[in-house]
Amino acid sequence: MNGKKEHQILKDAIFEVKRGDTLHVISENYYYKTEPYYTILSHEMAGLRVAPASASVLDAYVIPICLEKAALAGIPVSEWGISHSFIPVPAVVYGLNYFATSSEFFVVTDPDTGKEVVKHITNKGKYPFCYQRLPEGASIESVISVFGRTFEQDQAIEEYSGRIYEIFGIPLVNMVFIRSNGCFSLSSLTPTRYTRLSEGERSLLQAYIKNQAFL
Repeated sequence: MNGKKEHQILKDAIFEVKRGDTLHVISENYYYKTEPYYTILSHEMAGLRVAPASASVLDAYVIPICLEKAALAGIPVSEWGISHSFIPVPAVVYGLNYFATSSEFFVVTDPDTGKEVVKHITNKGKYPFCYQRLPEGASIESVISVFGRTFEQDQAIEEYSGRIYEIFGIPLVNMVFIRSNGCFSLSSLTPTRYTRLSEGERSLLQAYIKNQAFL
């Protein structure tokens, strides 16, 4: 392989890094019934200590559970609720049905848009959804975390990244925050793609894959 190819991380690739008594499974996506999820599950059934645990990735991608676990650990989270119809405008809205993913969310800024969003994500009222209030002037920001570390980010974000990693143990994850008045509150955790990584994030991930970084 030439130097250029050595720096490529192929789509859907799964890496396993053993450090101490823990096997770390690295992937773009750990959703239920995906190959990475079953990889983790098979190792657990074999009696191995695996990170992330299968239960942790399930919790991480269900918004209310994710936020509750983060809040219990002292991480600021956005104000949220569960509903079948009501949305406090403006808000961020996530579906909670079987087919919903944390990667898909909607920003609702007016009642008319809210009605259309609710109709879509509830399948005409069949399923609930999670809403999060958006303070005036707030923005939504996404940050990629690599083994609990970020690249050139705010000190508060770096600290939250490390604590989120301690809770869920996910090596590669996208953290979605609501930023208001200079403060960050966690909105969700979502999968990410290797292609979304910056050069610095890719180098950091490769250092872990090659066992050159301390976990």
